[in-house]
Amino acid sequence: MSRVAQKYDVFQAIADPTRREVLRLLSEKELPISEITSHFTMSRTAVAKHLHILSEAELVSGRKVGREKRYRLVPETLTELKDWLAYYEQFWSNKLTRLKYIVESTEESEIDNTPDGRK
Repeated sequence: MSRVAQKYDVFQAIADPTRREVLRLLSEKELPISEITSHFTMSRTAVAKHLHILSEAELVSGRKVGREKRYRLVPETLTELKDWLAYYEQFWSNKLTRLKYIVESTEESEIDNTPDGRK
């Protein structure tokens, strides 16, 4: 009985701060695992596990170059995350606009309530 490999989604993959840092590193250029590992205090095996999860989520891809495997960011996959965040950006924009209105209304009402009409 063969086990189907678990497919990670973008949200699971970016949940870990180490994986987010790996993505940041790969956003600058394609890197071999040895160079990625040099940025962390963990073992090469641990970094490989993080790269596996990022690969399963299709956030990075690897290709063989000689004896090493080089990894690169696949930014198109981040579109799912961008779309999801866009909804909440609109939500916060609306909330902040409403808060601004409330604060400005409160300030105006405080000015109107002073005996001489000043602060």
